[in-house]
Amino acid sequence: MKAEIINQPYSGEFEERIYDVESVWNSQSWTWVKFTDENGIEKVGQFRGFPKEVKVSKQKSEIVVLTSDCVFRLNTTELNVIEAENQVDYGNLEVSPNGTFIFSEFSDIYKLEKSLADMQIIKSPFEMDMIEFKKWNGDILEFECDEMGRWERHEIMELDTSEWTIRIKKTHHNNV
Repeated sequence: MKAEIINQPYSGEFEERIYDVESVWNSQSWTWVKFTDENGIEKVGQFRGFPKEVKVSKQKSEIVVLTSDCVFRLNTTELNVIEAENQVDYGNLEVSPNGTFIFSEFSDIYKLEKSLADMQIIKSPFEMDMIEFKKWNGDILEFECDEMGRWERHEIMELDTSEWTIRIKKTHHNNV
């Protein structure tokens, strides 16, 4: 299964399904995701919120769609919702080589275990802020962040998904 964020398609171009979580705080924005299965069959999901990210875990047969309003966890077989929740804080979404979904908010990184409500925080050597996922090197996710309260300290970090540990890769300080 492949999944990609697309522009709003023409009506009737794809089989479409709307995914929403009711809330008085919902925006009027929508995200469209095109799903392509192994047989080349394409379907589109319309998800509440401005687009952020979509990732597929082949190992878990799951898809996570992250928007500005909600996070949706779907199965890959029928594209049914396993769970969904309103959210505004998750900024990054990745999937590890072993199929585990990884989220970040402003100051923490989480791995999805059994449910969105029960995510495990990954301990960092210092209090982070402004986390931005960058790239994969094998089982290691490289990301950048600042130290909370010391924004002149900008670090390149590594999340080792084989041990679920975070360490500093390389230090470079911004001139303030």
